[in-house]
Amino acid sequence: MSAPVTDAAPAPTRSRDVRAAVDRPTVSFELFPPRNPDAAPKLWATIQALGEARPDFVSVTYGASGKTRDTTRGLVRRLLRETSLNPIAHLTCVGTSRAEVTAVVEEFLDEGVRSFLALRGDPPADQPDWRPHPEGLETASELVALLREIEERRCRASLAQKVRATVRPLSIAVAAFPRGNAGTGSTRAQDVAALLAKQEAGADFAITQVFFDAGSYLELVAEAREAGVTIPIIPGIIPTTDPARLLRVEALTGVTVPRPLLDRLGSVDDDAERHRVGIRASVDLVNAVLDGGAPGVHVYTFNTHHAALDLLEGAHLGGGAPTAPDRAPGPQAGSPSPVPAPTN
Repeated sequence: MSAPVTDAAPAPTRSRDVRAAVDRPTVSFELFPPRNPDAAPKLWATIQALGEARPDFVSVTYGASGKTRDTTRGLVRRLLRETSLNPIAHLTCVGTSRAEVTAVVEEFLDEGVRSFLALRGDPPADQPDWRPHPEGLETASELVALLREIEERRCRASLAQKVRATVRPLSIAVAAFPRGNAGTGSTRAQDVAALLAKQEAGADFAITQVFFDAGSYLELVAEAREAGVTIPIIPGIIPTTDPARLLRVEALTGVTVPRPLLDRLGSVDDDAERHRVGIRASVDLVNAVLDGGAPGVHVYTFNTHHAALDLLEGAHLGGGAPTAPDRAPGPQAGSPSPVPAPTN
C-alpha cells in the first residue's frame, strides 16, 4: 500500500498559471469498452486525444456481473501494449463466486494490470428474484482484501513476481459517495463507515460518484477524515454540457442535477454556446474542489474527448480539444450515455 496522503485541510488558493510538477493535481479519465466493433476506431481516436493531456491514469469500466469482461480485458490489454497510459481496471463482485472473481483477477494480473477499482457492483435491475451468489463476496471491502490476498500469494509463489511487485506495487482504488449511495439507500455516514472498512482492507485511494456542488465533496472529505479515513479521495466530475445526458445520469444514480444549471443549458439554442455554458459551470466546480484541497479530478468522459479536454483547459490542468471547422463543439449525435462508475 502507498503511504496515506491527506486532503482534508483547506489548501491555499492555487496558482492556476504556474505549478511545480510535483504539485500538479492528478488528472484521470473514465472510459468504457466499445459496445460493438464499429465503435472501436472512434474510441481509439478519443484515447489518443485524451492522452495528449498526460493523465495520471485512465479507468476502464467493467459491466454489472462482469458482462463486459472480455471487452474490458481487450481494451486494457491494448492500452498496456500500445500506449504509455496507466489503465485501472474496474472490477465488480456482486453475483459472482469468490473463485470466479479470483480467476478474473488472475487474468488481469497476467496481462500486466497493476491497478484496480474495486466495486461491489449493482444487482441486475431486471431480475426481481435475484439472489447473491452463495459463495460470493458481499462488499467492496471484501473484494479489496481478496485482491491483496491474491497478490500476496503470487509473490510467495514466485521470487520473480515478488521483484515485479516491488517495482510496480499493486494499487487499489475504491468508490466514495458524497451524499450516500442512492442505489443502496445508504447515508453518507454509512458510506464513510464503508470507506473506512475499504481502507482497512487495503485500499489506496477513492474516487467519488458524480456530484454537482463542491460542498457535497468537501463535507464528505471532512466527515471521512474525522472517522479516520486517510486515503486520498478524488472527486469524480462530469462535464455538464449535455442536458439530456445529465438527466439520464440523474435517473440512473439518484444524484439530482441542479435545476438552475439545467435551465441555463436549456435556455441556449446554439450548441456551441451551450457547450461553453456547461464548461464554465464544470470549471467552477473543479476549481472549488481543488481550492478546497482535492488531490485532483477524475473526469467521466462518456468515451468522448472534447468536453473533457475543454474542462481541463478551463481549469488550467492541460487539455484543450481541437474543434473541426465544420462541427460545433456541442453534443455529438449518437454518443453513448452509460452510468458513470464507481457505483459501489
